[in-house]
Amino acid sequence: MARSLLFRGAGVLQLSRKTSLLSAPRFCSQAEPEPLTVRQQNNGIRRIILNNPKKRNALSLSMLASLRENILTDVDSEDLRVIVISARGPVFSSGHDLKELTSAEGREHHTKVFHTCSEVMTLIQDIPVPVIAMVNGVATAAGCQLVASCDIAVATEKSTFATPGVNVGLFCSTPAVAIGRSVPRKVAMEMLFTGNPMSANDALLHGLISKVVPEERLEEETLGIAQRVCQASRPVVALGKATFQRQMAQGRDAAYATASKVMVDNLALRDGQEGIRAFLQKRKPVWSHKVEKAHD
Repeated sequence: MARSLLFRGAGVLQLSRKTSLLSAPRFCSQAEPEPLTVRQQNNGIRRIILNNPKKRNALSLSMLASLRENILTDVDSEDLRVIVISARGPVFSSGHDLKELTSAEGREHHTKVFHTCSEVMTLIQDIPVPVIAMVNGVATAAGCQLVASCDIAVATEKSTFATPGVNVGLFCSTPAVAIGRSVPRKVAMEMLFTGNPMSANDALLHGLISKVVPEERLEEETLGIAQRVCQASRPVVALGKATFQRQMAQGRDAAYATASKVMVDNLALRDGQEGIRAFLQKRKPVWSHKVEKAHD
């Protein structure tokens, strides 16, 4: 018989021409399971790809844990400037894995699922770099919540968004937190009470997403935004993101007080002064990307 190879982990067992496969040691050669998320990073842009299309990229507890890990890894590194979340397959994310929400799993497990999901959604808004959703397909329930939680969302014309939990007896109360802060109240309520899908153009009209593009231009448009973010100073962007989130939860007068103080803090940053000098000198700024003060 022809010379054959059997693989066991990283090792290789080579069989002679006289050795029969039947008499050779037999090894179980199961392929390594695909990771639930894939992380790639280049030139300041981290891409996190939901990688379970067979299960419609459901936000299972393990998927949420994987997503959280890939968001948090080296999140304070100066090399990280922006995160792009996308998905493989025709469904961006179908939301929670309903198999984890049966009575057999129990209340404690259910609590853990929703606590972890809320943690990931708030994490996206609390980390110091912008997070962009790149959507090409269906985003429902907690998947729609994920889109709404991102700072920016770019979607293809064929993408749709829905909160259909009411149709299976589980009202989308946690997705409503993010969605209700992205779209007008009555639009959110129609989504939540009917479960009807919203087109990409309607999602853009109501503020759930930032931009609608043809499918063939999705990556180009999304990465173009990400690259533009990378041209700014990291600490300036971080300060601005945190302030925006904080003042949006405040009344008008408190929001102005918060924002005015932060503008003064921004001017005290080394990169804040570098940007002003560069503008006055008609040159490109040279950012330090460090949280260093130019003055007290």
